[in-house]
Amino acid sequence: MRDMSTYAYAVKGMTCDHCVAAVTSEVSRIEGISEVVVDLSRGTLAFTGEIPRETIADAVEEAGYELA
Repeated sequence: MRDMSTYAYAVKGMTCDHCVAAVTSEVSRIEGISEVVVDLSRGTLAFTGEIPRETIADAVEEAGYELA
């Protein structure tokens, strides 16, 4: 079994729990992601999986936000 790395990015534009849910939902749909944690107070997205940054950025943009 291969170890997965955990990555974290800042997300611009999140202001409420709905924002957190939207980002979590979009990023969770990406194949290969095993865990997604969005922290509103820190404005961060963390996930486990070997996923290219541009794939994550596209999902965050689909939710209406932007990777910092």
